[in-house]
Amino acid sequence: MVFECQKSPYKKEFTSKVVSCSPCQIERLVQGKKEKVQVFEVLLEDTVFFPEGGGQPDDRGFLNGIPVLQVKRRGKDAIHFLQDSLDVGTLATGVIDWERRWDHMQQHSGQHVITAIADASFGFKTTSWWLGESVSHIELDTVNVTDAQLKTIESQVNEKIREAVSVEVKVYEGDAIPDQVRSRGLPDDHVGPVRVVTILGVDSNMCCGTHVSNLSHLQFIKLLYTEKGKKNKTNLFFISGNRVLDYINRSLDRERQLTKILKNGPEDHVDLANKLQALVKLSQKTLQTLMKELAVVQAEKIKSEKPKFAIVHRKDGDADYASALISELASEAITLLITVGEDNNGQMTLIGQEDVVSSLGPKICSCLAGKGAGKGNKFQAKVTQLNPSARQEAETILRDYFQ
Repeated sequence: MVFECQKSPYKKEFTSKVVSCSPCQIERLVQGKKEKVQVFEVLLEDTVFFPEGGGQPDDRGFLNGIPVLQVKRRGKDAIHFLQDSLDVGTLATGVIDWERRWDHMQQHSGQHVITAIADASFGFKTTSWWLGESVSHIELDTVNVTDAQLKTIESQVNEKIREAVSVEVKVYEGDAIPDQVRSRGLPDDHVGPVRVVTILGVDSNMCCGTHVSNLSHLQFIKLLYTEKGKKNKTNLFFISGNRVLDYINRSLDRERQLTKILKNGPEDHVDLANKLQALVKLSQKTLQTLMKELAVVQAEKIKSEKPKFAIVHRKDGDADYASALISELASEAITLLITVGEDNNGQMTLIGQEDVVSSLGPKICSCLAGKGAGKGNKFQAKVTQLNPSARQEAETILRDYFQ
């Protein structure tokens, strides 16, 4: 299981003979949903397309101009899944998506050096890892990683990058693998020789992935944060290489936007955000008090009119306002429909005698485009249609019932 992509990870194009081509189905995301689509599985004599494995996603690109949708390993073979067929026995020219390949090389080699340093410095063993689309993580066999330990690992990792340590790949047959080589085991269907990736003086590890030839190609590694993992383990999230530059650019863009909004320099952003948050909380508390007072006034008005039913709508109202109004009118023999919130994000509450509520609740809920349920003398629902037309329809339902 040593393909051209593993021998020459920097190669971007290649030509190889088509060994087989047959129709099949694969699952693809179509408009956000997984669907089975008809494709062709193509086997070549060799390939520079990396088949997913070892925590590294597969390569993408083109074969004879046809998009390569997936590449998977099947025993000793790499299977390419294409939109169209290729003639068996002909030569196929492949061009890989180099930006994707280079990113995967940087993240995978980054994982190796982080794993080695975390183990050598603190005895944190790596039990698995995941190469994500924007951020990757390593599962470490430890309950916790302190900020000081993170800082030490990051410092030592980037020191190795500055030293421009070489990365070598050797192929071994069976029992010839040196004892010091680290491994989490081979796949059950592994066939053939074993590749060992060695970061000189740092780590030797069995691996099928594509790697940089020198740690200097990683540019920089940034350890982002940790999260509690499964079974008393810790997930360490990181970015490497070009992803660090992208991260910095996005952070600077947000910083510039915040500077414009807050009208102050980056060093004051946190203080200003805290002050704004405190002001918002105070405003919300004041608004809640005013809404409750408004509910009392509204309730007194309704009591003075002594109607059979009443409809109250407040765009700026909330659940507290509705509860206060209901509480003020609890002793009144009245059917009350309250709606609060925006047109596409609101709430309705119908209060009254049980027979009235059970009869009218679902109907009013339906015309306000909501989902809810009734219990006793109350029907409540979240609604998404509070425009004047829908509210007029709800009012008509009430009027017709009491006529």
